[in-house]
Amino acid sequence: MTALFALATSALWGLADFGGGVLTRRTPALTVVVVSQSIAVAVLGVIVAATGAWSEASPHLWFAVAAGLVGPMAMLAFYKALAMGPMGVVSPLGSLGVAVPVTVGLVLGERPGLPQLAGVLVAVAGVVLAGGPQLRGAPVQRRAVVLTLVAAMGFGAVMALIAEASTTLTGLFLALFVQRATNVAAGGAALWLSVRRGAPALPEQGLPLTTLPALAFVGLADVAANGTYSIAAQHGPVTVAAVLASLYPVVTALAARGFLSERLRAVQAAGAGLALVGTLLLATG
Repeated sequence: MTALFALATSALWGLADFGGGVLTRRTPALTVVVVSQSIAVAVLGVIVAATGAWSEASPHLWFAVAAGLVGPMAMLAFYKALAMGPMGVVSPLGSLGVAVPVTVGLVLGERPGLPQLAGVLVAVAGVVLAGGPQLRGAPVQRRAVVLTLVAAMGFGAVMALIAEASTTLTGLFLALFVQRATNVAAGGAALWLSVRRGAPALPEQGLPLTTLPALAFVGLADVAANGTYSIAAQHGPVTVAAVLASLYPVVTALAARGFLSERLRAVQAAGAGLALVGTLLLATG
């Protein structure tokens, strides 16, 4: 069950990142985040009301609030790092956030067996290579590296926090609602400050209604990924769940290949292969 839900997480996150990346080519990134997460909040609000999840309120929801605050800050740092580039360095470094939940699992006493340990190392190497690391070429600004590492640790912290936010399915619905509502509040404040500084909130032609389904998909896929990861982490070793869930860059690269006909570089293809080998070792270990 852990492997199944963790792999579902990587698929959902990978597709959400792909959709968000396509949307941000025409729409400011903060606007994409706020609108997509607002749609997710509306859907989750209906689910919470229908399931009576309010009765599951507990101090554990503070983990969801923390995840909701850390997430937008990590994303903003990541976008700033991508803008500084080169993306061939920034993107692979962003996947190193998996170290946070893996470390949490080890601190809590998890001790993966030899096949699983090998799977962790192989899968992480595959994820980094799947991002197409740029080893030569344009120099990298130190600030870009720092921002990327901050973003990576933020992404990893969100994974660790959301796994602690609930222990039941209805409680998970409530935790995700609180997390996303906090996301919208934090992202909305950042968007407001950005507009105050002169940045546009919308593209010149406005926000076409035809983009709403894509925005809804991005927001809901991201929420679903957090939910499936929480289930995976609660029903099995966090070290396994975190690494399998972090295979999403491979999914994003494959989606770009399938939908945008982007060619995979040799290093990316090798990374995808290593990620698959690591997945098999983790799933069978």
